[in-house]
Amino acid sequence: MRATRASAAPLASLVALVSLVVLVAGFALTGCSQGSGGRPAAGAPAAGGVPYDVRPLLRPEKKYLGVSRPGAPHSMKPARDWARLVGKDPNLIAYYAAWGDGFDASGTRNAWNAGALTVVSWEPQNTTLSRIADGSSDDYLRGFAKAVRTLNLPIGISFADEMNGDWEKWGTRGTTPKEYVRAWRHVHDVFQDVGATNVIWVWSPNIIEPETQEDLSRYYPGDGYVDWVGLVGYFTRWDPHTFDGLFGSTLAEVQRFSHKPRLLLETGAMPGLHRKNDVRALFDGVTAAPDIIGFAWFDRRARADWRLAVSADGVAEFRRLAANDLYGFDVRRVR
Repeated sequence: MRATRASAAPLASLVALVSLVVLVAGFALTGCSQGSGGRPAAGAPAAGGVPYDVRPLLRPEKKYLGVSRPGAPHSMKPARDWARLVGKDPNLIAYYAAWGDGFDASGTRNAWNAGALTVVSWEPQNTTLSRIADGSSDDYLRGFAKAVRTLNLPIGISFADEMNGDWEKWGTRGTTPKEYVRAWRHVHDVFQDVGATNVIWVWSPNIIEPETQEDLSRYYPGDGYVDWVGLVGYFTRWDPHTFDGLFGSTLAEVQRFSHKPRLLLETGAMPGLHRKNDVRALFDGVTAAPDIIGFAWFDRRARADWRLAVSADGVAEFRRLAANDLYGFDVRRVR
């Protein structure tokens, strides 16, 4: 299912010398403890030139309660308004950026200061995946990666999501799985080259049709290039109104080739008679699955009005279930 979206002196010399010695000593102690993807040892601070270590955020003890709203996180007012609606602050803010847009460092910082992680869906609308893989955008790509590294706060990047659908230029009508994987790996490697290891890489296919045997593994860049599997799927009037009916086939397909944590990066429910039950199905499914680390509600008006506020019983059910202590935590306190 495709939901159309609305389209950051001597004393001074002595101090410097001591700092250098400390930095070298610290590197000697931690430099051989790199994790996968070249990340430093868990718990590394986001200061002193050391990249922020995102690994404690990958499998948190509690679940992410996220939202995507127009204007956020560049302004946090939409997130605060949503928090008043559902009774709890979101700790994940999802937003969209086109290829060529600059990194929203201020928005990422705004979200972080409110205890939330930012995940950007980065959409290559004005180029091709082949050109990206061949390096034609490398100046832009390096500039974006350096800005991410300079801010040195955790951020999730979902590059060219819904690649298994035919509605995007980078989807099944515009490119091949091989070219998609080649572009993904190139983008990831450029970030690695500039030291931007403070990124959580979110691979985000659209859900497949129930009972189909679609081979998503052809699009998978590999465990060394992915931190989260971020599914995109919605409860609609014509789709199943159970969690397993909507997400089960996709989760089973992904399980064949990846055991990375799953995040429902883009989800929601159409307004109407089913919304209350759909909200309950969403929470029940995520709560029951240890490998699903949370979800982000698509709180926008597109082909349908996915905004939670348009359905009073949906709001009440969401608010009741979000009160569970399992949902929500301050991302700044996870170490």
